[in-house]
This record gives sequence, structure tokens and C-alpha cells, in this order.
Amino acid sequence: MSEPLGRAIARMEASARILALIKLANVGLTLIWGFAVTYVFVRALPLREFQSFLLLVAFGNFTISAEFGLTSIIYARLRRHWLGMGKDEAGGFRLEEMGVLFLFLGLLIVGGFAILLAALALGGLHSGMPLLFLLFFLSACLNLPALLAKRALAAVDGNFLWEALDCLRRVMTIALLLFILQGLDPRLSVALQLCVSIAVIGYAIALVHRRLDMKMHHWLSFRVGGGHVRAHYLRDIGASAAFTISEILAYNAPYFTIAAATHDARPMLIFDFFFKMSRSLSMLVRAMVEAALPRITRAFHAGDRARLRQLMARALGVALVFALGASAALLLLGEWLFDKLFDGRAAIDRIDLLLIDGALLALAVICVSVYVQGALGRFTLLLGRSLPFLAGSLLSVPLAHIFAPDRFDLLFLILYTLTLFVAAIIHGLSLRRLVGRRA
Repeated sequence: MSEPLGRAIARMEASARILALIKLANVGLTLIWGFAVTYVFVRALPLREFQSFLLLVAFGNFTISAEFGLTSIIYARLRRHWLGMGKDEAGGFRLEEMGVLFLFLGLLIVGGFAILLAALALGGLHSGMPLLFLLFFLSACLNLPALLAKRALAAVDGNFLWEALDCLRRVMTIALLLFILQGLDPRLSVALQLCVSIAVIGYAIALVHRRLDMKMHHWLSFRVGGGHVRAHYLRDIGASAAFTISEILAYNAPYFTIAAATHDARPMLIFDFFFKMSRSLSMLVRAMVEAALPRITRAFHAGDRARLRQLMARALGVALVFALGASAALLLLGEWLFDKLFDGRAAIDRIDLLLIDGALLALAVICVSVYVQGALGRFTLLLGRSLPFLAGSLLSVPLAHIFAPDRFDLLFLILYTLTLFVAAIIHGLSLRRLVGRRA
């Protein structure tokens, strides 16, 4: 990288506005990709095959989330290290930790792939195109090393670099996805997307390697890195793993409980629509929070409570504005979007849209709390805050099916929305306590 280009990138890294803009651009591309996946495959696959594809997507979400928040732990530790804190402590960050995490993510992908192979071979997941399912799963799982690259670069003030690279990746994969509608074999499209992702993520990890002045032995010293991890932050890993499992189940379990409760496609499609809307909002909120994290983490670790309160109030305000904007857009365009997205195979009612709107407002508060407190390494506290959400999510479908078997999809959405409101109140109180204490 030339010196003038390096200085230009450094100026952009230091600008919260530029960071927010490029993160929002990346969120927009990611959302387009997510909706394009549904738009393309609901047309390219038969309905029953598409329902199996949705289960595959849910399993991919489980696998990606099963990194147990370790990349968040790495961010919190590496950020302190980069800011010059804890370098002389026995439990401070060591470069060998990166290699151990990379090994763990690789094993996670291999394990998920083996489970998917078994499910396809034994009939647990029915598909007439098993190669497509396997390739799509691998492509989705590359988000694990992508997450490592993103968090590591963000910790060392490399947010802009990652977002620029990821925007390039998203543009190329969206184009390859849309080519399916022009006759490109879906398997070839997904295979090419896989190659693009490997190239971009590999370059991002090489940037981390250079910025931290790592050597190859740091990536391969699994015994040293593993010993350091066991000795100094197994408790954080345990709390982060439990919290992540709780979040995975809370957000994804309805896919499977709905599939067990009915063969009717409508309830599954409505929840998938809600899931896409909630994921869209959470990505917008994450982009805004991540743009502010360099200042939030500095204020927290410096014990500057006034500045921290100001930044948190601003983050919550922007998140709620995003949620209100999304809610208004859904009321105006939700029925049309649902019809176009799922090719007219089901209809959504106005009451469903109102419930989704309410859920999005609650979700905005939850997202700010989770992203900020996760970046600060407060995983034990987050675990306790996540359990009511988990209980409500697991019980919503069974309770709705018992008390309203004819319209259990509506009662489920009511119960799930109430669960999110309770979780939002709990997280709001947690944030209030956060801004009143010192690091």
C-alpha cells in the first residue's frame, strides 16, 4: 500500500461519518444479497425444495453463530491491547490467540459440513440438489473467517479497510446470484461465489497479519495459544458460548418448531419474513454502533461516564429512528414486498405487519445493548439478560398451537413480540446501569 493511499485510509478511519456511511453501504449490499437469495431460489426451486432450503439457511445460521462469541472476545481483548492497556499483564492479549481461534472456526465448518452430509444422506433434510445445498452451506460458513477478519481489523482501527473489501465481495456475489435467473446453473453460481469470498477474506486476514506484525508461527502455535486461552479467559469463553447458544436458539428455533407444528407453508414464510426484517434492522443498528465503538470503548475504559452517556443516548436514539423508519416502510410496502419476495405463494395481513413493527422497536434496544456490551466483554451479564428471550422464543409456537390451533401463526407472532418487549426492558435497564459505572 502506497504512503499517500495509507494516509488517505487513515483519515477515513478516523472519521465517524465516513465509517458510518461505508458501513451502511455494506449493510445495504448485504441486505440486497439476503433478499436476492430468497427472490432467486423461491423461483429456481420447487416450493417443497425451497422449504428445505429455508431449513438449510437456518442450520447455516446456527453454525455461523456457534463460534460462541469468540470473535467478540478477541475484539475486546485485542482492542485493549491496541489501545495500550494490559500489555504487561500475565493475562494480556497474545498473538497466538488468533491461530487458536482460526483453528476453532475451521473445525466448526468441518463439523457443520459433516452434519449436513449426514442429514442429506439419511433423509433428515430432503433435497433433489444436494450439491447445491452443500456448496451454499460452505459459502455461508465463510462468514466465520470473515467475522474474524472484520473484528480483528476493527480492533486495530481497520474498519474502513474491511468494509471496502466486503462491499466488493457483496457486489460480485449479488451479480453471480442474479445470473441464476438468466440461466446460470445455481451450483456454478454458488461455487463462484465461494471462490470470490475465499479470495477477499484471505486478503483481509493477510492485512491483519501485517498490521499486527505477526509471523507464521503465531498462527500455528496452537499449544501456546491454547494454553494461554485456558489459563486466562475460559470463564469469558464459557459465558460467551452460553450466551451465543441462547441467542441462536431464541432467534432461529421458531423455524424448527413451526416446521414440527404444521406443513402449511404460510407460517414459515411469515416468520422468515419477520426474520429478514429483524436481521435487516439489526445490521443497520450494528453498522451505526460499530462506527461509534472506537469512541465508546475509549470512553468506557477511560472511565469518562459523561461522554459514555452521551454516546449511548445517541446510539439508542439513532437505533429507534431506524426502527421507526423500517416500521413505517413496512406499513406502506410490506404486503407488496411479501408478495414479491415469496412469488405470491402466501399473503400477509395488516395485523401481522403491525406486530412485526412493534417487535422491531423492541429489537432496536436489544441490539444496541448486545453490540456495545459484547464489545466491552460483558458476556456473563449478557447471558443473564438473554434467558427470558430464550424461554419466550421456545414456548411461543407450542403455546400458540395449544391455545389457537386454527390461527397459531398469529398468536405465535403476538407472543414472540411480547417476548421481545420484555427483553428490551431488561436490556434498557442494563444499559442504564452501564453508563453509571466506571470501567
